[in-house]
Amino acid sequence: MSKMNPVVHFEMPFENAERLSAFYSSAFGWQMSDTGEEMGHYILAGTTETDENHMVKTPGNINGGFFPKSPNVPPMPNLVIQVDDIKESMNKIRQSGGTVLGEPMPIPGIGLYVTFTDTEGNRVCILQPSKG
Repeated sequence: MSKMNPVVHFEMPFENAERLSAFYSSAFGWQMSDTGEEMGHYILAGTTETDENHMVKTPGNINGGFFPKSPNVPPMPNLVIQVDDIKESMNKIRQSGGTVLGEPMPIPGIGLYVTFTDTEGNRVCILQPSKG
């Protein structure tokens, strides 16, 4: 059996950062934090305990984030799949009928990230974590 690549993160759009953060914090106890202007006001959602390297302590649990709604990005939830080699995975996505949207971009301290659409038009991302 070939290696499976796990879902490691979720993302959803938002219109109002304060309203969003208050809702998920109050309803589910999530730790919400705005990454600031330099990261496009992406809001991290801590849904489970992490270690000193910001990695989840309980296998199978994932954290997530929220991005501001934009006319350039479809307003739909998004999953992030961890891969070992982003270029190889981009090739596999294309060979399997998906469409890679752009080139990998670095997320400081996290890794390389790129978005694609699958054969059904779903927006999904892959992430190659930084080594170390």
